[in-house]
Amino acid sequence: MSFILKSEDEYEDLLGLWSDLEAGLGMVLSHPHKVQEFEARIHQYDHWMQNLIRHDTDVALYLLFQLAAHSPVGYSASHALMCGVLCHLVALDFQLPETERDNLVHAALTMNMAMTELQDQLATQRGRPTTAQEAALRTHEARGADLLRELGIRHALWLQTVQQHHQEQNFQQDLLALAPPQRLVHILNMVDRYAAMISPRQSREGRSATDSANSIVNTGNTKNKQVGQALVHVVGGYPPGTYVQLDDASVGVVMRRSSQDNRPDVAIVLNDRGQAMRPPSLHAGANSGPAIQAALPASRVQEHFNHHLILQLGSQPI
Repeated sequence: MSFILKSEDEYEDLLGLWSDLEAGLGMVLSHPHKVQEFEARIHQYDHWMQNLIRHDTDVALYLLFQLAAHSPVGYSASHALMCGVLCHLVALDFQLPETERDNLVHAALTMNMAMTELQDQLATQRGRPTTAQEAALRTHEARGADLLRELGIRHALWLQTVQQHHQEQNFQQDLLALAPPQRLVHILNMVDRYAAMISPRQSREGRSATDSANSIVNTGNTKNKQVGQALVHVVGGYPPGTYVQLDDASVGVVMRRSSQDNRPDVAIVLNDRGQAMRPPSLHAGANSGPAIQAALPASRVQEHFNHHLILQLGSQPI
C-alpha cells in the first residue's frame, strides 16, 4: 500500500530527513575521530535509514535516486548511503540472517571512510587520478579496516567485508552456499560498482540505472549474476526517480515499480517536443500506451520539476 504525501510540506519534510541522514553520515565519515561512540552512531543511521525505507520503499528510492543525481553534500556520503540502502534491500531479498544484514550494511556505510576527502575530490576532478591518488585508492580498503579497529569496531565480518570489498570473486556455488565473509564481500563489491556507475562525476555523466544493472547482470557466470539480478528485482529495471525516454518521444520519470520490471508507473514530464508538461500526466506502464525505449542519465534532463506533485500522482490509483 502506497503512502500518500498529502502536502508539499510533507514532501519537503521527508526529503529533509533523507538529506539530514546523508549530511550526518558525511560528517561521521569526514571526521570519524571526533565522533563519540562511533559504532553506536552507525547503528543509529542504519535504523534511521531502515525507518525511511519502511515508510514507503518506492518514495524512498525516488528520493534516493534524485539525491544521487543532485546531491548537495560530498559524493562519498551520497555513495555510502546509496550502497547502504541497496545492500539492505538485497539482504532482504536473499533473506540473509539479521547479523549478516547488519554487518553488510555497516560495511557499505563505512567502506570508503579512509578516503572520504579523496573520493569527494575525485568526483569533481576532470583529469585522471595522479600517481599519489592511485596509490591511496589501492590501499584504502586495508586503511579503512584499520581505521575502524582504531574506532573500536570488533565485528570480524564488518571488518573483513570492508577490507576486501574490491576483490572480485568468481565462484560456481549458489551465493547462499558461500561462507558469510565471501558472500558479503561479493554483494558489496557488486552494489558498490552499480552505485558508482549511476552517479555523475565531473569527468563523466552517470550512466542510467538500467545500463548499470545490465552491465552487472551480464558479467561473469550464472552464479555471479545473482546479485545483479537481485538488484533489478528490488529496485526495478527502471528504478523510481530515474528518467526514461518513451517510444512516442516523450520523457517520463519513474514513480513506482510494478509487477513488470520493464513497465513501471511513469509521470510524463516532457512532451514529444521536449516541452515541460504542467502538470505531468500519469502513465501506468502495465497498461497500454507508450513503452519505455531507453533509460536516461539525470544529466540529460535539465528541467526542474515539482517532485511532490509527481509523487502525489504516483499515490493515485490507476
